[in-house]
Amino acid sequence: MKTIRFAAVTFAAFAAGLLATNTTQAQGYPTRPITLVLPFAAGSGTDTTTRIISRHLADALGQQFIVDNKPGANGMIAATYVARAQPDGYTLFVTTNTTHSANPYLLKTLTYDPVKDFTAIARTGDLPFMLIINPQVPAKNVQELVAYAKANPGKLTYASGSSSSSVSGATFAKQAGIDLLHVPYKSSPPALSDVLGGRITMMFIDVLTGLPHVKSGDLKALAVTTKKRSALVPDLPSMEEAGVPNFDITSWQGYFAPAGTPKDIIVRVNAEIQKIIGKPEIKAELATRGMDAFSSSPEEMEKFVKDQLVLWERLVKDAGIEAQ
Repeated sequence: MKTIRFAAVTFAAFAAGLLATNTTQAQGYPTRPITLVLPFAAGSGTDTTTRIISRHLADALGQQFIVDNKPGANGMIAATYVARAQPDGYTLFVTTNTTHSANPYLLKTLTYDPVKDFTAIARTGDLPFMLIINPQVPAKNVQELVAYAKANPGKLTYASGSSSSSVSGATFAKQAGIDLLHVPYKSSPPALSDVLGGRITMMFIDVLTGLPHVKSGDLKALAVTTKKRSALVPDLPSMEEAGVPNFDITSWQGYFAPAGTPKDIIVRVNAEIQKIIGKPEIKAELATRGMDAFSSSPEEMEKFVKDQLVLWERLVKDAGIEAQ
């Protein structure tokens, strides 16, 4: 009986010590550089906006933030890396609906769980996508593009560098009743390069990455993927407005930590992100990079992720995409 009582006291003391250690770590956090892992390549919309926010986080927390791009496997490489990282607040994940909404329905085998393997920190905003085409395509609007595709079945191609671009392309083809060949890429920059070179007909891409090429005349933009027009590109109609019914796809962005990260650290990082996103000048800077910036609490972000899993299951199913 004494042995059992002694073991119980010892375990309680150990647990209390572990809790105290975690709390102490959180109070002194951070004491060394923090790595932000991204599932997309440098130059993508997520990469550019993350680097802006990370500069301000570094100032707020007094430590360097290192952006680590790990593209590939539709974001699964980066997501799995973070899911298996130490939950100490020094490896964080900046990602989108690609890894946390769409992949469970696009990939047959997933090496991470978007809910169980992560702790939500904050949502940072939306990244509207738009439909762009090579100027050689004889179409000035979506309806002309649809007509051209119907007149040339199977000859037009669309590139994708993320789940948003992939699902948008499949949704467009199905809703418009056209035959398009899908050409997937690891990330948006190389996909965009082939559209610019005329090797690919079109793609859906985030506004930040595509707009400079539209302004230069190297590409033509026809519509945005959101249900309503975007304030970032107000002259572009929505896909539904352009004649494609039931089209509403938005790419979101947010911060996560490995599951088990101390709550105090989550709260600290969230508070700083909310302060940063709440500053009008930073919100305006992010807007010039194609991001509609806003934030959330960890609890709101956690619920949002679960709701988005339901939404993207329907989007993938309605687009007729089979898991690969």
